[in-house]
Order: sequence, then structure tokens, then C-alpha cells
Amino acid sequence: MALAYTTVSRDREIEQILALQALNHRHSVDAATAISDGFTSVRHDPAVLTAMNHEYPSVIAKSGDDLAGYCLMMAQRFRDQIPILQPMFAMLDSLSWRGEALADNPRWFVMGQVCVAREFRGQGVFDGMYHTLRDVYRDRFDFSVTEISQRNARSLRAHRRVGFETLHVYEDAQADDVWEVVVWDWRE
Repeated sequence: MALAYTTVSRDREIEQILALQALNHRHSVDAATAISDGFTSVRHDPAVLTAMNHEYPSVIAKSGDDLAGYCLMMAQRFRDQIPILQPMFAMLDSLSWRGEALADNPRWFVMGQVCVAREFRGQGVFDGMYHTLRDVYRDRFDFSVTEISQRNARSLRAHRRVGFETLHVYEDAQADDVWEVVVWDWRE
């Protein structure tokens, strides 16, 4: 069945996102899978994820009724709703992109998470979702920002492939991890 790229429009799709997220969470996959296939780092609260999608629906890839992947759109106003991301937002407030402080620019959003179901990997779903996201939101936003663990090499490669550039690298001693803050500028 052909893949369709669209935005979240039903509660069932939120449930599917949460299920795929849990299946691929770093605490749910073994070390070998994390290295080869990547992993998700955040588990979203269902109510927060629903609110995020009511404001700006996330992009999903579907094969019939099956979820092939998701690309979560997270407006800046949700920064206080996900405690694990609050330090990231505080750090983003101190950074600049192309000479402009992120804190002074309302025309960007955080890529809340992207994940492709195992059976759909290697088929262009990641790129398709990101290009759909850009097509849907480029009139409202100039760029997207996210952070990726350097342990998640597959995700870093995929993000660079679609156009993300590294803005900042930092070490999180508490988590014993190094993170890259990456930006995809849609104005270029």
C-alpha cells in the first residue's frame, strides 16, 4: 500500500504515535538496536501531545490505517509542559542563529521528535515527513530546532541529510551524553 503524508486529525493517530514512541524509547530497545536503528528520548504525556496537535498538527506517514512514522511539531509555548525538555529550552534561549538570538525570534519551533516504524525504515519516510512538515509550516515558521544525542548516529545522519546543521554541541554530565542542537533553516 502506498504511503500518505498528512497531519494528525484523529485521537486514534495520537494513540498510535504514543505506542510507536514507547516501542522505540531508549529504555525499550536493546543497545544494539539503539545503535543500528536509533531511539526516542522523550515519552510525551497524552494530554500534552493532544494539545500540541490541536495547535499545530504534527506530520504523520500512514499506510492505510497503520502509522508508518511521525514528526512531532512543538510550538515554543509548550516549553514548560514537558519537564525533561525545560533545560533544553533554557539553553536555546542563550543561543543565536544567523546572528539573531533565538529568544528574540518567535518564528521557530522545536522538532518534538521523529520516529519511523521498523517495517518502513529505509523507504524515504523520514525525508518525506520532514519535507511535508516544511511544506505545511514554512509560511508560519523560518526554521526548526531540535537536539539529538550523539549516541543516536542514525538520527544525526538522517537529520543532516534533510538539511539540519549543527548549531551547538554540549555535554550533559548528568545523563553521561553529548547532544547536538541542530537547525533546519527554511529560508534558504
